[in-house]
Amino acid sequence: MKMKHMARLVPLALLALGSGHAAAAGFQLLEQNASGLGNAYAGSAAVADNASTIFFNPAGMTQLQAREVSAGLNLVKPSFKFKDEGSRFLTTPLSIPASGSDAGDAGDIAAIPNAYMSWALTDRLWAGVGISAPFGLVTEYDEDWVGRAQAILFDIKTININPSLAFKVNDMVSIGVGLNWQRLEAEYERFATVLPNGVAPIPGLSATKAILEADSDAWGWNIGALFTLSPATKVGVSYRSKIKHELDGTLKVEGPAAGLAATVTTSDASADVELPDTFILSVSQQLSDQWEMLGDVSWTGWSSIQEVNIVRTSGGASGTTAQTLETKFRDTWRIALGANYKLNDAWKLKFGVAYDQTPVRNQRERLVSLPDANRTWFSFGTQWKATKASTLDLGVSYLFVPETKINNDQQAAGRGLVRGTYDSSVWILGAQYSMAF
Repeated sequence: MKMKHMARLVPLALLALGSGHAAAAGFQLLEQNASGLGNAYAGSAAVADNASTIFFNPAGMTQLQAREVSAGLNLVKPSFKFKDEGSRFLTTPLSIPASGSDAGDAGDIAAIPNAYMSWALTDRLWAGVGISAPFGLVTEYDEDWVGRAQAILFDIKTININPSLAFKVNDMVSIGVGLNWQRLEAEYERFATVLPNGVAPIPGLSATKAILEADSDAWGWNIGALFTLSPATKVGVSYRSKIKHELDGTLKVEGPAAGLAATVTTSDASADVELPDTFILSVSQQLSDQWEMLGDVSWTGWSSIQEVNIVRTSGGASGTTAQTLETKFRDTWRIALGANYKLNDAWKLKFGVAYDQTPVRNQRERLVSLPDANRTWFSFGTQWKATKASTLDLGVSYLFVPETKINNDQQAAGRGLVRGTYDSSVWILGAQYSMAF
């Protein structure tokens, strides 16, 4: 196979893998390496022990050897079990209960890959490139569940290609910058239901599906700096820009009512979403020959997503809004603490805890497609230096999510009221192989 064909297929293969329910708050994916997983990603912008620093802080490339590669895979297994507590299709006076099941488990296992390469151009200048999936989400419900008029499937996939440069100003200060090309693919599926007046004027409406499939390519940037305050202390700061996606695709209608009215006809569609920017402040402190402490404070600008309008762009209803996803997200903070213990020259143990704030404001704004809540990370990992030039990292995290209430009322739009409780948790297992040559 020709190399140019391989160049096309590798990103597409990663995009196919890079979806899954986000382990970080919202639908952000922190799992851009597995070497940081054991520390709950504490110190992410200050630790530069392999080429994956390109994503978290490109300035860290100045701490690497002449040429390095790193590749990893994280397996994410979320669980989102819904218990109905009075969902409705309509308000009074009809007050029609929503029939159907509790939906089973809306989470499923997913794989999140990454790959990075860096090389020294001079003794002060480094170049690198990273391939990762910074955002992703899948929630999939049984087709007969009580909230099927709001969503039965929501799937977001991204791939991010990040060429970067780093410059070593002096022994204390390094800076880095990167350009990001990002592709986003989205699929949203739900059933129709009765209209607010309690009547379905179109036969078969409640058995008809609306399916949005859309994609977008967009550009962003990132910068970072690394300060070596002493041989034992490093501080890293990094920023990733917002990326505005203008998705284009198709709104398909499948079922008995398809094509019977302008509002239930397949057409082209568009939707705009501005993915959030992030800022990270990290520190690593060597306490002794065996112990290293890590800290991380990060901010994500989720308030850039207040609503997503799905607009028809062809057919008799062209220019009209088919549906608005009301998110009303807020900006969030994440705090992480970690530690490393060096057993010997070959083995290191990693520990970490983190508190991760959700962008969802309250149960009224919680969407069934994103039943998100604050979560606490508990992480453990190990690092094995097989040789001076090769390293294997393994990590595991359990994310505790407290019982989560939802009371999302879309009855006025004919999509019913979903009221109940989610019992949620997430497991992550990751491996990363890094090599210098």
